[in-house]
Amino acid sequence: MNFAVERLKIEDLLLIRTKRFEDPRGYFMETWSQDAFEQLGIKATFVQDNQSLSAKPGTVRGLHFQTPPYAQAKLVRVLQGSIFDVAVDVRLGSPTFGEWCGLTLTADRPEQFYIPAGFAHGFVTLAPDTIVSYRVDAPYAPACDGGIQWNDPALKIEWPFNVADAVLSAKDAALPRLAIFKSPFRWQKVADAKAAALA
Repeated sequence: MNFAVERLKIEDLLLIRTKRFEDPRGYFMETWSQDAFEQLGIKATFVQDNQSLSAKPGTVRGLHFQTPPYAQAKLVRVLQGSIFDVAVDVRLGSPTFGEWCGLTLTADRPEQFYIPAGFAHGFVTLAPDTIVSYRVDAPYAPACDGGIQWNDPALKIEWPFNVADAVLSAKDAALPRLAIFKSPFRWQKVADAKAAALA
């Protein structure tokens, strides 16, 4: 298999490492294979690819999500530059509700971050002209667009830059804190989810 998976500290968050085939010309790698990812336990069927360019280091995008019925799983990778990528568990009933997991993704390493629905997602750029690409398994739905404040003190996210220098949109600056967010997401134990699927 051309993919390997590392399970992260919060259930369902995955770091996907891709085998890179290099020769004097450069390299080749697969970035997505439905069959291979299903073998890794990822059942998402991606329907849309998104890409962003952030000119300045310290650009923050997030923390975003879409609510049901258009909740999105994401598969994030960096095409140029580097980011610190963060997912926050906003699934009611989850033993890790309100906790975050962050990792550095760069264009130099063949890695992708898989984030299922039920997480708020965002990142800060660590290099100039950073390009991020991510796949989602539901189309953009403006009525379901939402988020929480990226620098909410209750989250205690350890951002690896001077947060006073953050570059962000007016929309992201106005997002609410977790404490006043009424989450529509529900956590379900893996065993319970399997039982429900068999019923």
